[in-house]
Amino acid sequence: MTQFINPAVGTFTAWDYVVFASLFVISSGIGVFFAIKERKNATSREFLVGGRQMVCAPVALSLTASFMSAVTVLGGPSEVYRYGASFILFCIAFMFVVIFTAELFVPVFYRSGIASTYEYLELRFNRVVRVAATIIYILQTILYTGVVVYAPALALNQVTGFNLWGSVFATGIVCTFYCTLGGLKAVVWTDVFQMVVMVLGFLTVLIQGTIKLGGSSNMWKIARDGQRLSVFDFTVDPLRRHTFWTLAVGGTFTWLGIYGVNQSTIQRCISCRSEKHAKMALYLNLLGLWVIIVCAVFSGLVMYSYYVSCDPWTAGFISASDQLMPYFVMEILGHLPGLPGLFVACAFSGTLSTVAASINALATVTYEDFVKQCFLNVSEKTSTWISKGLCIVYGVVCTSMAVAASLMGGIIQAALSIHGMCGGPMLGLFTLGILFPCANWIGAIGGLAAGVTLSFWPAIGGFMYPAPSSKTLPLYLSTNGCLPLNMSELFSTSLPTIIPKEMYRPPLADSWYSVSYLYYSPLGFLGSLITGLLLSFLSGLFQQFLKIQTL
Repeated sequence: MTQFINPAVGTFTAWDYVVFASLFVISSGIGVFFAIKERKNATSREFLVGGRQMVCAPVALSLTASFMSAVTVLGGPSEVYRYGASFILFCIAFMFVVIFTAELFVPVFYRSGIASTYEYLELRFNRVVRVAATIIYILQTILYTGVVVYAPALALNQVTGFNLWGSVFATGIVCTFYCTLGGLKAVVWTDVFQMVVMVLGFLTVLIQGTIKLGGSSNMWKIARDGQRLSVFDFTVDPLRRHTFWTLAVGGTFTWLGIYGVNQSTIQRCISCRSEKHAKMALYLNLLGLWVIIVCAVFSGLVMYSYYVSCDPWTAGFISASDQLMPYFVMEILGHLPGLPGLFVACAFSGTLSTVAASINALATVTYEDFVKQCFLNVSEKTSTWISKGLCIVYGVVCTSMAVAASLMGGIIQAALSIHGMCGGPMLGLFTLGILFPCANWIGAIGGLAAGVTLSFWPAIGGFMYPAPSSKTLPLYLSTNGCLPLNMSELFSTSLPTIIPKEMYRPPLADSWYSVSYLYYSPLGFLGSLITGLLLSFLSGLFQQFLKIQTL
């Protein structure tokens, strides 16, 4: 196989380290500030939900920063580079998600006066349902946080030489530090700062990349010729990875599981000083989501246009597609001291915000759903120290889980698969409780079990037996423009031929296991809702029958 000259890659300069380190210093400083400022209001309520006195603007930016993590900063442009700009259809999904969350779910949670969303399940059904849902949420969040911490650290390590475990543990330590010191207020205001850094990082890449290409018109032409602007594919085949329906419909259910009933989101909404502020935070957050998605899509198109004749992944310059964005940054910005550091800060801003929000949410549900139920007469001072201790515990657990994330594939698909597998059944469970007064606890627990089964089954099968590549857009990537190490091969370069090994594929591998990962959430939602209604109806009939027999 032909080997090529790697044109890119530089390493961090002193200025890059200064810019990057500033991110950690400022984030930690915000935690220290709120720890000092709020020391006289040391209650668990103040620590976990900000005393319910937050205003809409910082909460909106915090929501955007938390879910537009390094998974989006690195994985989004890579998706567009490989498969086209259909990724932008998530904007449609986000619109429906925010409307449903603001008008259906937030009013219920806000008016209930609860700190944990799963407390609602006990009020509506019973404690068994609440505990089951809380355990699923904890597992989901720990797994997702592992992906968020590990994937960008690995990509940046292999491209920039940044120490892998150093960045993993630095992320975990800093997040745990400012989350433990300052609570939810520190998380929200740190997210505001990190959101600004993310946008600046994206804009730097977009401006410099467009200049390198000779203008935006050239970028559009190359992207169109490579079919990267083929956005609307109305094929209804559920096995196709990305179509209009998988992104708009499947994406709505997946992100609604993240936004509508996820503790991390709802916790910040109920921290607002009024229900109106909570709704406004969500609608302002929609604008932020659109900005980040558009930046990710345009970055992917610029990157594709730049590498259209010399794909660094095919040429072997990088070992995974998620390394494309940092590789691109080092090539176009490596000669400008401080700017690669700004992009790395952009990627890690997303990581810090997501991990901090996850740690805070995990501490909240554990304290509210387990600790508080076991120890009824705990003083405010003790409860605050317990909450801070839980932040430390979950900081260690989430950082450690980063080790397992290396087995999960591309970071966008891994992250959304985790949310779909767990979020879909949870969305069905809450919808059952909110919209159907006839539902009972038997239907709720049975529906949750059915939903988890229906979403986990194809997800695990798809992980073990990946879908054939015929279900994705042709890559249209080439190495004809790369310089071979042996110049005599200059006019004979070609794409490497990879002959896949024959492996056993069970009967369901090309059907059920190949369903788009964005349909895991709808499957879990429908399984949970339909089974819950059916079991509620049957158990109700059975109870009526017993009453008749006792008369």
